[in-house]
Amino acid sequence: MAVTMYHNPRCNRSRRTLALLREQGVEPEIVEYLKTPYTAAQLKQLLGQLKMPANSLLRKKEAAAAGIDPSKLSEDQLIAAMVKNPIIVERPIVVSGNKAALGRPPEAVLSVL
Repeated sequence: MAVTMYHNPRCNRSRRTLALLREQGVEPEIVEYLKTPYTAAQLKQLLGQLKMPANSLLRKKEAAAAGIDPSKLSEDQLIAAMVKNPIIVERPIVVSGNKAALGRPPEAVLSVL
């Protein structure tokens, strides 16, 4: 089954997750989401696969997320903010079939393989 990884090569956790996948014999299709940003439809699909709301995928410690108060924004408004500035999306995300996992910790992605 095809595996896709939404990856930021500058992120240590993302690099560790990629190494873990490769140790498992999995060579994922890599999407560098900062170069190929998410669409709102993609994020909605990923959130459904992750079974989490958008505020759980918000990278709150990212400087670009300063001033974003998830308690004051709707799901669609949060998704729009993530589309506009994808650096505020937690990473990495690994998708296999209709399942997805956030690589925090990296071993969490093994559940979708």
